[in-house]
Amino acid sequence: MALLRRFLLVLPLLRMAVRSLSLYKLRSFLTVLGLVFGVASVIVMLAIAEGASYEAYQQIESLGVRNLIVQSVKPIEETRKQSEETQRVLAYGLSWEDLNRIRLTIPSVTGATPLREFRQEIRFLDRGLEGRVVGATPEYLQLTSLQLAQGRFLEDTDLGRLRNVCVIGSELAERLFPYQNAMGKSIRVGPKHYYQVIGVTKYKAPTGGAGSSLSGQEFNRDVYIPITTDRARFGEIIFFGKAGSQSFERVELSQITVQIDGLEHVKPTARVLEGMLAEFHPKGDYAVTIPLELIEQAEQTQRIFSLLLGSTAGISLLVGGIGIMNIMLATVTERTREIGIRRALGARRRDIVWQFLIETAFLSLTGGLLGLVLGLALPQAVSWIFGRTTIVSFWSPALSLCVALVVGISFGVYPARRAAQLDPVEALQHE
Repeated sequence: MALLRRFLLVLPLLRMAVRSLSLYKLRSFLTVLGLVFGVASVIVMLAIAEGASYEAYQQIESLGVRNLIVQSVKPIEETRKQSEETQRVLAYGLSWEDLNRIRLTIPSVTGATPLREFRQEIRFLDRGLEGRVVGATPEYLQLTSLQLAQGRFLEDTDLGRLRNVCVIGSELAERLFPYQNAMGKSIRVGPKHYYQVIGVTKYKAPTGGAGSSLSGQEFNRDVYIPITTDRARFGEIIFFGKAGSQSFERVELSQITVQIDGLEHVKPTARVLEGMLAEFHPKGDYAVTIPLELIEQAEQTQRIFSLLLGSTAGISLLVGGIGIMNIMLATVTERTREIGIRRALGARRRDIVWQFLIETAFLSLTGGLLGLVLGLALPQAVSWIFGRTTIVSFWSPALSLCVALVVGISFGVYPARRAAQLDPVEALQHE
């Protein structure tokens, strides 16, 4: 009942506010534009930040939160020595013995998947390009979240029988087989090795580097062959020749993906793993990346990024509030005689304050709602035009609208108090 009585008292003031503002439609519209763009920019900025964070999470989570990624790293000093001795074989990185030690000596390890990669020229008839040759196991498909467009992926029988079969990336299939089906065809990898295509993967967006040791990966030019076939056909020494220079590298395994039995064991296992590798690799030719830590770092970075973008966009809300204060001060000057008449007829100071505060609140609410509509539409346009993921969280429109109301009303308090403090006699004499 009390709420209804208050609403009935405020209703005439609301009608008066709408009537007063409608007398100057263009000026009122220009006044709320600051809040419109302020609210919209807050929503859009936070949507872009959330989308970027989501994409980063997807890339890191594809590595597996219960996994550890161990990679071979070329030592800088060894690289310098090799450049001085062109025929020297540079040996570094992980070995099959490391793989066996990880599987047998660490109780929390449920599996370890080896991988070997190097770049070679890949050809079919007169068409060719350089791609990444990946000696893999059947588990690699699940670890990288790859999907097949045709055929099948590598199987245990392919590894056991050292079959010359391969699965190729989508771009490689388009470049080598633009007018025909790649399935069943034989491609040449390197100078003399031929592999039959048994599968083609779907397009997968390239990943950016994650962490200090994981570089970006371009999956669409890959050739996946059984790792046992890779070891038997290519051997452990790979020859690289470019523009008159040549080098030899001996790398048994490029990467080992270690699966852990639980999240609580990931970090302790990483410390044990680093200690074990340090004992057998004094040159430090390895790097251990923990995707779980990368996700935690990404969450912290996302909070800072959202705060920075939200604060930057919030400045436009402040500018919008200043615009409302400016126009309300001008309105007080224009309506001084009206204020004097109302005071002479018995209006109290708080009635004058309420009158101008309701006008300010109406302007703020109108600007906030228009900004809300614009802010919900713009992220979709950004996604469509630039191909970026944008995510509008429930709290960002609600927060921006509330802040717009608070800012607008706060900046309207001073003009309302100034109007209420006018002397009725002087106000009536105002021209």
